[in-house]
Amino acid sequence: MVQQVHRVKLLDTTLRDGTQMSGISFSVEDKIKIAKAIDELGVHYIEGGWPGSNIKDNQFFKEIRKIKLKNSEIVAFGSTRHKNNKPQEDRNLLAIVNTKVKTSCIFGKSWDLHVIHALGCSLDENLKMIDESIRFLREKGLKVIYDAEHFFDGFKAKKEYALKTIETAKKAGAFNITLCDTNGGTLPDELREIIHQAKNAIGFDAPDVSLGIHTHNDSDCAVANSIIAVDEGCTLIHGTINGYGERCGNANLCSVIPDLQLKSGINCISQSKMSYLTELSRYVSEIANIAPSNHQPYVGYSAFAHKGGVHVSAMARNAHTYEHVDPKVVGNERRVLISELSGRSNVELKVKELRLDFVKDKDSMSKIINLIKKLEHKGYQFEDANASFLLVVRKVLGKYKPFFELKGFRVIVESDPKTNVMHSEATIKLEVNGKEEHTASAGEGPVNALDNALRKALEKFYPQLAEMSLGDFKVRVINAEGGTAAKVRVLIESRDKEDSWGTIGVSENIIEASWEALVDAVEFKLLK
Repeated sequence: MVQQVHRVKLLDTTLRDGTQMSGISFSVEDKIKIAKAIDELGVHYIEGGWPGSNIKDNQFFKEIRKIKLKNSEIVAFGSTRHKNNKPQEDRNLLAIVNTKVKTSCIFGKSWDLHVIHALGCSLDENLKMIDESIRFLREKGLKVIYDAEHFFDGFKAKKEYALKTIETAKKAGAFNITLCDTNGGTLPDELREIIHQAKNAIGFDAPDVSLGIHTHNDSDCAVANSIIAVDEGCTLIHGTINGYGERCGNANLCSVIPDLQLKSGINCISQSKMSYLTELSRYVSEIANIAPSNHQPYVGYSAFAHKGGVHVSAMARNAHTYEHVDPKVVGNERRVLISELSGRSNVELKVKELRLDFVKDKDSMSKIINLIKKLEHKGYQFEDANASFLLVVRKVLGKYKPFFELKGFRVIVESDPKTNVMHSEATIKLEVNGKEEHTASAGEGPVNALDNALRKALEKFYPQLAEMSLGDFKVRVINAEGGTAAKVRVLIESRDKEDSWGTIGVSENIIEASWEALVDAVEFKLLK
């Protein structure tokens, strides 16, 4: 990699290319929220959408004009004119002009295959479409980023023509020529060579025109290709938050940014904003209603999670032994996992992480480790169940005192054939400090009914439980070969105003597994 420090600019296309990902549909309000969050990170350009293609994007451009962004410039996306249109009559180009943005990004064809079969026009006509479209937008006072669609495939198929398309865009007045690996199949070594040849053939040394890169992830090389493109002189990097995008996604800016800035010394955002990266990643995934990828580099929940005992033992002495960067730099945090692979160091660091006060004698440590391994053999998994782990530790050390005693419960699920509705009801009998409580409650399902009944019975004695709510409920089959008699693992995430915590239950009976996780969740709240 290059060693000198120079600034690279970023174009975020989450609101345009990212929305093409299966399962994503942003409202105008969603897009406004995301744009403001990306602006906070300090990205230079935000591609707001394709105003010529749908009403929602048109509305976004109207609404975003009312908001004063601190760092980012909004960009309107579109294509070169239709083959049968004059630029001044082309609906797509006019829609870009009507957004009143200062910068546009339009794509044109670089691959002769697409010109002939997708556009259905001659190669010369395509060059004319590129030239006239850019000149029209320039005459209207817009700066133009030219997206050379399918450039790498076009280069491999017909090098001279692919080069001629970007040369045409340069002469027409585009201030940036972005080379697109649209199908995402180009490998890093060939991408480097093609950029090198294109740069030498066309010449991009002039201060008024620069190279950019737009990669897709179909061969899992989008981030690597973006980094290599920078090494070859590209100074505008396109990408999306979390790598969202069509098919396998786009270059993930949550990886590209720290790779450039932390590894290569190439600035692309303010250093003070780097710690905002993890928060932004999770915020966008929340709005997209897509579960965050736990194993995503830098910002994933497990990016700095340590499980193996040997690893954790070394980490206790020096964090650099198994971490390539300090998690705090990107706003993430270190986690120590407890599992059948745990050693003494795991337990010691986990106890420290949870701020548990107990004597670290060898006998207690051995008892905890042995019990954890036995429980994991039965199907328990404490990686995301810190609260249940804490209760296990207290039980081993003789510091556990139950807050109530269960006398029994019953769960009824009934089907009403007239309304085709399932009804769930739970009754529970328990004792708190010698006082018996017997309650019943309905719910949306058997677990919800049981949860409601438990809370109803306990809130009279422990009113602080009213602050607690269920955040997430997951059920996993442990031994699928068991069929309908298989053992299941229930993970529950609970939260209050200050915190969130995970608990676990395991049983062949889903109600029993859920009950176990619910009880741990309640007892952890009361311990707090």
